Amino acid sequence: WMEPAKAIMTTDTFPKLAGATAEIDGVTVNISGIAKGSGMIAPDMATMLSFVFTDAPVAAPVLQALLSRHVRTSFNAITVDSDTSTSDTLLAFATGKAEGIEPITDIADPRAEVFGAALSDVLFDLAIQVVRDGEGATKQVTVNVEGATSDESAFRIAKSIADSPLVKTAIAGEDANWGRVVMAVGKAGEPADRDRLSIRFGDILVAKDGERAGSYDEAAVSAYMKGEELEVTVGLGLGEGRATVYTCDLTHGYITINGDYRS
Repeated sequence: WMEPAKAIMTTDTFPKLAGATAEIDGVTVNISGIAKGSGMIAPDMATMLSFVFTDAPVAAPVLQALLSRHVRTSFNAITVDSDTSTSDTLLAFATGKAEGIEPITDIADPRAEVFGAALSDVLFDLAIQVVRDGEGATKQVTVNVEGATSDESAFRIAKSIADSPLVKTAIAGEDANWGRVVMAVGKAGEPADRDRLSIRFGDILVAKDGERAGSYDEAAVSAYMKGEELEVTVGLGLGEGRATVYTCDLTHGYITINGDYRS
């Protein structure tokens, strides 16, 4: 898969490949995937190409249903710069070459769940590789929102945070600027109460009830922000809704790549 993975690269800095196996009817089936993408990346979707292949005998309607389900928590949960494109593609192919397996023709078949779990692993792995290779990126960031009025509301807030240039540049500067996170929550236009907000960078509580946490440790949070994999968690305190969006920082490198780019 290395040659086609390299062939589809554009501003990517490395080829993106992932694989997984699953056992169905006592037979090991394989799932292999490749992807490209590092700029114009956002849900629904991007200048992204991804091709996934399996030798499992999975009927097209079942494969489509599983792909649609698991893309929501993989490629549709990442953003590099909030921009989308007309030229995105995610295709999955089932060759049925694995022998000794009765074809999976019904999404209710328990074997579809087994296969779907492995498919999810491949899609997620590829999606995270795209975020890690965001144009000019130096850090991969997981944005969690919990306590929203619904999962949909939580997703919109998480994406607002993940897309915010001010949040992303603060992360590039290794600054745990939680005020910018509050701003991004507010501009999402979703239900939120400033006085209920809590914000964590990693395991470090930086804000509680809309104010700086009493346990705030500047040295600890500054040390945490120097890492290459970061996590920001916002608690809204309004309900049970939750969502996660994956993004990267915004550096001078992004401007250089896109300022110099000619199509």
